[in-house]
Amino acid sequence: MKNGWIGAVGLLSLTVGSLTAGAPALAQPAYGSYLGVGGSFGLSDGNVFAGESRTTSVLLSGRYKFLEAPVSLRAQVLLGNSTAFVPTVSFDIPVNFDTDIYIGAGAALSNTAEVTPVGNRNSFVLQPGIDYAIPNSNLVVFGNAIFAFDAYRSQSGTATSLQTGLGFRF
Repeated sequence: MKNGWIGAVGLLSLTVGSLTAGAPALAQPAYGSYLGVGGSFGLSDGNVFAGESRTTSVLLSGRYKFLEAPVSLRAQVLLGNSTAFVPTVSFDIPVNFDTDIYIGAGAALSNTAEVTPVGNRNSFVLQPGIDYAIPNSNLVVFGNAIFAFDAYRSQSGTATSLQTGLGFRF
């Protein structure tokens, strides 16, 4: 009888193992942390006569997602003629299994003479955006806007920029 139980358990293990071995991997939700690269495109000008015209930059982006709360820490570095650093804290809203939308608040740190897509002065920012996790991969397509208030040295104005890129989720 003892050998019968061992044989039955072995057969059951083999059956369950063969059924689950060929099962496809489930897609990961869009709420994972990631590092990415992309572009930043300034949409607004400061004082054009002071050299504060719109510009573009290479973008390095990162997101750290707190899994137990709908909150993320985000950071973006805009590299061009000058550099800007934009750290934000965001409130994340899942739209579906692969997509999150968010609204973030933080700062644009770009206190330089050269203009960046977020101006050339340290300022408060609002950052609405979207993250889309490509199914069955570790890739995330992201996009956001940055509204940097009082962002130009020569005049008070809001710098507006769009960012987009591709991230690797970890």
